[in-house]
Amino acid sequence: MKKLMMSVALGAALGMVAGAASAQTLNQVKTRGVLQCGSNTGLAGFGQPDAQGNWTGLDVDFCRAVAAAIFNDAAKVKFVPLSAKDRFTALQSGEVDVLVRNTTWTMSRDTSLGLEFGPVNYYDGQGFMVRKKLKIASAMELSGASVCTQQGTTTELNLADFFRANKLKYEVVTFATSDETTKAYDAGRCDAFTTDASGLYSERLRLTNPDDHMVLPEIISKEPLGPAWRHGDNQWGDIIKWTHYAMLTAEELGVTKANVDEQLKSTNPDVKRLLGTEGKFGEAIGLTNDWAYRIIKHVGNYGEVFEKNVGQGSRLKIARGVNALWNKGGLQYAPPIR
Repeated sequence: MKKLMMSVALGAALGMVAGAASAQTLNQVKTRGVLQCGSNTGLAGFGQPDAQGNWTGLDVDFCRAVAAAIFNDAAKVKFVPLSAKDRFTALQSGEVDVLVRNTTWTMSRDTSLGLEFGPVNYYDGQGFMVRKKLKIASAMELSGASVCTQQGTTTELNLADFFRANKLKYEVVTFATSDETTKAYDAGRCDAFTTDASGLYSERLRLTNPDDHMVLPEIISKEPLGPAWRHGDNQWGDIIKWTHYAMLTAEELGVTKANVDEQLKSTNPDVKRLLGTEGKFGEAIGLTNDWAYRIIKHVGNYGEVFEKNVGQGSRLKIARGVNALWNKGGLQYAPPIR
């Protein structure tokens, strides 16, 4: 009996410690009064400030959705631009609360950096861009080409794998930042430019003559992009994950930024649980029960955010493809709120 009591006491103590640790980031964010979000230094459609410092993009709106869930104010975000080289150190050190910066989830990153990844807010894959005048229709025709890419990314590794696997010769030309890489390609320092396909569509807009360039059809890798946070803070991880799932669920149920107030009257049990008129799902992750209502009201559902930033309502005009909902032929799938 004595051993049992000691075990129970130890378990309770450990539970208190774990509970305190799990609420650490959320408490820091609330105390600070602003979410610090690690962002891209400038990638159209995903994360980019304008001349006045106003940020837009798919990843930017994800950060705003997290802020809306916590503060009921999507503007309470400080965007911290980070290079590919510095992004993980900034998150590990606590400089940012979450990294939402078109970052690929890989096994080595998931297991060796002290970070957690997911869910995937954009399914991507690496591609190639070339000048139309080269008359190249396939990446298999790039033997002997010089290829511009960015250092310290999965892109550089995938490039080597692709040419080695296909027994093609190439010359890699690397740069420290995406901006330098794009400028070098635009200046003619290489025959091709490789990065995630989404990035190619974005960077093409920055070229001197965008219409002179084309993205080749091959996708040579899997690039599941999404947020990352520090390992061990389970409650914070739940908030990050369920922010994305709430946006997906809202799209699936037809709950939009425009009709969310009307949807508060819905008798659909799934809608009621999403918007907090039934159940205490927000309290379970340390937020108010209208946490998802706040996200949709201030930012919108996933489909709205996608179309505005990278879809048909944007300059990029990227098709939903694999980023469509699961019931529309895509991979985006949210666990149920219940």
